[in-house]
Amino acid sequence: MSAVRCRFAPAPSGSIHVGNARSALFSWLYARGRGGTFILRIEDTDASRVSQAAVGGVLDDLRWLGLDWDEGPEVGGPHGPYRQSERLGIYRDAVDRLLADGRAYRCYCTPEELEERRRAALERGEPPGYDGRCRELTKADVARFEAEGRPAAVRFRMPEGPWVVEDLVKGTVRFGPGQLRDFVLLRSDGTPVFLLAVAVDDLLMGITHVVRGDDLLASAPRNAAVIEALGGVPPAYAHLPLVLGPDGRPLSKRHGSTSVEAFREQGYLPEALVNYLALLGWSKDDHTTFMDREELVASFDLERVSSNPAVFDVEKLTWMNTHYIQQLGDDELAARCLRFLTGAGLSVDPLTLRAAMPLVRERMRTLAEAPGLLRFLFTDDVVPDERAATVIAKAPEGYLKAAAEALDDLEGWDATSIAAALDALAAGAGLGRTKGWQPVRAAVTGSTVSPPLPESLELLGRARTVARLRAVS
Repeated sequence: MSAVRCRFAPAPSGSIHVGNARSALFSWLYARGRGGTFILRIEDTDASRVSQAAVGGVLDDLRWLGLDWDEGPEVGGPHGPYRQSERLGIYRDAVDRLLADGRAYRCYCTPEELEERRRAALERGEPPGYDGRCRELTKADVARFEAEGRPAAVRFRMPEGPWVVEDLVKGTVRFGPGQLRDFVLLRSDGTPVFLLAVAVDDLLMGITHVVRGDDLLASAPRNAAVIEALGGVPPAYAHLPLVLGPDGRPLSKRHGSTSVEAFREQGYLPEALVNYLALLGWSKDDHTTFMDREELVASFDLERVSSNPAVFDVEKLTWMNTHYIQQLGDDELAARCLRFLTGAGLSVDPLTLRAAMPLVRERMRTLAEAPGLLRFLFTDDVVPDERAATVIAKAPEGYLKAAAEALDDLEGWDATSIAAALDALAAGAGLGRTKGWQPVRAAVTGSTVSPPLPESLELLGRARTVARLRAVS
C-alpha cells in the first residue's frame, strides 16, 4: 500500500470556518496516525476572493490549532508550488493533453445561450445542465465561431455513467447515466475552474485520501474522471457531513462565532477546540471525551466517522475549555492570559499575575475573562460598575471607613489575617460574611464578582487596599 498523503486545500477568504477546520483536523489526524504526509495547498485562482491577508490568516489558524504541514506554503516540498495561482501553466498543459486525446473540447456557447437553454429545460421539467451542444462540432462550425471571434471555454467530455464513489464515510454513492454532464475545465478567459485544478493537483501531488465536506460529494466522480483521463488513479474520498447549528440548519454567522479566529479571540484554548472538533461526528468509543493530541492521533480512524450531520454546541465547547484551563500549570496559564490583559490596556506585573492564577483558575471559562477578573490588580483606575456602586451606597454608614482602619491596623498582611479582620467587622455590624464582605469587594475591585477576597487583597497590598476603601468612605 502506498504511503498515505492527505491534503487540506482551502480557498482563503478570511479565517477558517470551524467546518473547514474539522476537515483539516480529520485529514491531519489520518495522515499523522499512519505515518503519512499532510499537505497544505492554497486554492487561490479566484483573485476577487483571495487576498494575501486571507492566506496569512489560514496559516495562522492552522499553526494555532497545531496542525503543521509537511509540504506547502513557507515549507516547500517536491510537488510545488502549493498555491494554485502559481500553477496556471500546469493546468493549461493538462488541458492541452485532454484536448489532444479527445477527452475535452472547446465550447463556444455564450452565457446568454446557456441561460436560455437552462430555462427551457426547466420549463420542460428536465434537470438543468449542459446539453452537449458543442460536443461534436464540425470543422466548419469551429471555423465559423472562430471567425466570429467567439471566446471558447474548454469542457470535459464526461464518460457515460453510471459512476460509483466508494466513499469512506458515506459508503457506496451512485450517480446515474445523464446525472453528470460535461463540465467546464477552463473558462473562456483561460482561468481554470475548481474541477480541473483540484484533480490535476491531487494527481500530481500523489494525494491518496481526500477528506472534505459533503457539499463537494458531487465533485468526486468528476474529479476522478479527470484524473483517470490523465492516466492516474483517483484518491480515496471521505466526505464529512455538514456541521449544523443548534436549530438544525447549517452552521453560519447567525449562530454566533463560526471561525477559528473568533474562538481564539474569545479566549478558547487550541487544545479544547481541537478536542471538540474531533468529536464532531467521530468518537473513540462511547465514553471518552477528553483526549490530548497524541491520543487523538493514535485513535482516529475514518471508519468511525458518522455519516450524520454533527451539531456544534458552544456550551459544550466552553465546558471543555474550562476543563483545559484547569489543567494548565500556573506559569502556562499566566502566559496565556497575558495577551488578553495587555490587550485590555493593562500594565501587568508578571509575579503578581503568576500569583493570581490559583485564585481565578476555576472561575474562568475562557481566557478572555481574565481582564474582568484581574483588572483591579493592575490599575488603580477602578470605577465601580453599576451593581458595585449600589452595594457601596447601601453599606452601613461608616462601614467602609471602619474597614479601612481595621485593615490598616493589621500587624501582618496575609489572607488569614485579612479574613479574620473582615469577619470581625461584619459581626460588629450584625452582618454575615457574604453581606459584610461584599461592600469591601465592590470598593476595592469595582465589581461584586472577584477572586476570593482575602487572597485578592493580599496580592493587591495594604496601601492600595486601604486607599481604595478610604476613597469611597
